Formats: sequence, C-alpha cells, structure tokens
Amino acid sequence: MPRHKPPPRPPRLCIGCSGWSYKSWRGRFYAADLPASEWLPSYAQRFTTVEINNSFYRLPDANTFAAWRAQTPPGFVFAVKASRFLTHMKQLRDPAEPLERLFSRLRSLGRKLGPVLYQLPGRLGLDLQRLEPFLAALPPRVQHVIEFRNPSWYVDAVFESLERHHVALCLHDKDGSAVLEPFVGPFVYVRFHGPSGRYYGSYSAEVLSEWADRLSNQWQRGRDVYAYFNNDAEAEATRNALTLQQRVEERIAPAAARSQ
Repeated sequence: MPRHKPPPRPPRLCIGCSGWSYKSWRGRFYAADLPASEWLPSYAQRFTTVEINNSFYRLPDANTFAAWRAQTPPGFVFAVKASRFLTHMKQLRDPAEPLERLFSRLRSLGRKLGPVLYQLPGRLGLDLQRLEPFLAALPPRVQHVIEFRNPSWYVDAVFESLERHHVALCLHDKDGSAVLEPFVGPFVYVRFHGPSGRYYGSYSAEVLSEWADRLSNQWQRGRDVYAYFNNDAEAEATRNALTLQQRVEERIAPAAARSQ
C-alpha cells in the first residue's frame, strides 16, 4: 500500500523559510517593537509554511508543537526537521524508538504537519543496507524527505529505493553536497542554503526565475511543492521566499483558475 497517496488537486504550494525566530529579522521583517512571542503569528501573515529547524538540535515537547499550531491560521503547514539523535547519532540504525518518540510529539500539529525532513551527516556515505530498513520503518500517511550531505548517495539505486518507499529526495545547494536534480519521490522539496551554499547572501533574480519555472512545472504536474530558504542572515530568506512565491504564483495562475 502506498505510504502517501497523491494529493487532490490543486496540490500544495508551500514556500517559506527555515525557521522564524532570528534576531536579525527584527526591524527588517518584523516590526522593531514586536515582541518575540508574536513573531510566529506575524510570520504566518506573510507565509503559509515554515520549516522547523531547531527540532534537529532539541526535539520540542508535544505542548510546544500544539502551541505553534494554535498560533497559526487554518491551512498553515509545518515541515519538521527530525532530531539529530536519529540521523547523526544513531545514523538511521534501530529507528523504531526514535521515530515513535518523534511522531508522538508531532501528532500535536494535527493536520498542519507537513513533510518530515531527515538530514544525514556529511560523514555518512552511501549505504543501501542501512537506508532500506530505515525507509521501511517510516510511518505511513506522512510525507517523508531525505537530505543527503554526502554526494555518494546520488546514484540510481538510491533514487529507486526512495521512489519505492514513496520518500522524496531533498534538492539543495549546500556547498559540497549540492543536488539540483532529479525530482525524486511523490512531492518536491527544495532547501535554499544561500547562493554560496553557506547560509548567507541573496539569490539573484535570474536564479529565482529559473526555480520558479521548475517548481511551477512540477506543481502543474500535480505534485506538492515545498521550498524553504535557509539564508536567514539579515532576513534575506524572507525576501527571497516572497519573491519566489510571487513568481511561481504568476506562472501557475491560469492552471489554478481552471481547477476552481
């Protein structure tokens, strides 16, 4: 039985940032006098999605996830980065207990839970015997996506395994392990780590237009699209995400109108 059925049309278009709580955003994206406790509701007025990144370092409890759910409007989507205990310490081995702990907390997000991201460490190279049992252990009815940080994983055997288990390949531009194609899995997931691949700087209009073409094409093929900007310094991520959102919407507007 498929782990995740194709979404009803129109598919999701979710473009946002990797987190919302950055001091450098005060006075740039948030009002200078806005309390930090109000940043998430303010963020959710401009974006329909966010990638929770701090869960990689310390997994929040269920009440925290529930509070975030309550602070966002209907239809808002949280992508969540899995704990490094599972990906970096256990390195995918014996995943049952870490996965149960993770999802026992994520259930508090309810229908606002989007994809769950598993980012592997750069030191972990290609190992299909390690990957296959992990993919098989992932819970059904959830969108799962893997970000590899070692280029040895970018081979057909891995892509075929991801397809077989209905897991997406995370496309990203991290320096040293970037992968910009192919689109693998039942949905699209892209992480933008900055034009240098090192979490800072602003993307050019040309690059954003190229991605708008690619993402709108995938959306029109019926695939959910998720894209998150991680170049958070000086609020560059917010500006780039809003630009990409606008450009994708311009391209899909005719198809979106026909589907209504």
